[in-house]
Amino acid sequence: MPFSFFHLLFCITVIFSEVHAVHEQHFQHASKSESKSNVTLFVFGDSYVDTGNWRKSVGGSWKEPYGITFPGKPSGRFSDGRVLTDYIASYLGTITPTAYQWRKGVKRSNLKYGMNFAYGGTGVLDTPVNQPNMTTQIDYFQRLIREKVYKKQDLDNSVAIVSVAGNDYAAYLARNADDDLRKLPAFTKTIMKQLGINLERIQGLGVKRIAVTLIEPMGCVPVQAASLSYTNCSEVLNIGSKLHNQMLQQALKNLNDKTNSTLFVTLDLYDAFISALNKLTKRASASSGMKNPLKPCCDGKEKGKYYCGSVDESGAKQYSICENPNLSLFWDTVHPSQNARLGQMHYWVRVSASDFSGTIPQPRSGHTAVPIGKSKIVVFGGLLDKKFLNDIAVYDIVIWVFSLLFHSLFLLGLFFGIW
Repeated sequence: MPFSFFHLLFCITVIFSEVHAVHEQHFQHASKSESKSNVTLFVFGDSYVDTGNWRKSVGGSWKEPYGITFPGKPSGRFSDGRVLTDYIASYLGTITPTAYQWRKGVKRSNLKYGMNFAYGGTGVLDTPVNQPNMTTQIDYFQRLIREKVYKKQDLDNSVAIVSVAGNDYAAYLARNADDDLRKLPAFTKTIMKQLGINLERIQGLGVKRIAVTLIEPMGCVPVQAASLSYTNCSEVLNIGSKLHNQMLQQALKNLNDKTNSTLFVTLDLYDAFISALNKLTKRASASSGMKNPLKPCCDGKEKGKYYCGSVDESGAKQYSICENPNLSLFWDTVHPSQNARLGQMHYWVRVSASDFSGTIPQPRSGHTAVPIGKSKIVVFGGLLDKKFLNDIAVYDIVIWVFSLLFHSLFLLGLFFGIW
């Protein structure tokens, strides 16, 4: 039988699937293996880092199709797959810490890797979501220390990740008219005051390194970009994000000056997101098969009535999913996809100036800290070593090449009447 277009397309599909499978197997192997560092990771914040703290009976993150990419079923993450916590844990050479909600159902030995106190929908201040805000999350942390779940040696090797404030702004925008955006700087100051108090509490409890995320461009979130037909971001809201980030960086500098240290560092979600958006926008313009990256992969069939994961009274699905979540930037109308998070991690390790070295705990004996490129970021024997970073780059290129090739062949097939 002659080698046809169909054979070629089948081969391309198989190769693409194998490349993606290798990536998944690599991460899953690292995630399931013993932690390669002595880092104890504590996480505070919202849905960007929540790994399952909502109760299954009420949390949308526990419903299909959430978790469709990883682990293949809902896991309590507000994503199709992994979230920031998973990638940062792997970056530090440890495993994803247990969600606070499920701490009593795991072995005590598993708690040595840390705890995730983050709850989706929460903020620095109170939000309409009836879940623990950041202050209460720190109360939970303090209680565990008081109960000797975490002792001095654990805290001596600890890192805290704080990803919070997006929901504070969402709540502010929901209760204020557009003309009240002029008051946004005053609201940001209120956030910074309480956030500073919270960060000092975490430090006072003994955590040795605290990384706080800069917020992503709020104007690019699909729920906001929808008013512009997903063609552009809201520049007004993005200015608000920049203001927040500038004030946060100054607040962290003040805290470092106060403690005469470099205890507080930032993780730049803003520039990392813009980098990922620009790449996907270029790919979308070059390939007819790729959609606008500002559109969510999963969305309700009827705007305002249904959302990702919605079903009607008869249980019928009232949402649609994009053809390939692995090429998306946003999973739903609010949350980035696993693909976006992988891209951000790639960005941080290659070009970010955020410094995770210094006083951060050293790897266990036998595991060497490896500096990556020109940045001061250090990889602690985890997934994102030099080889895997190259794998990520190759993976990106292979996806891009095969995507272009697939769509080119498809168009040629249409032209020659093969289909």
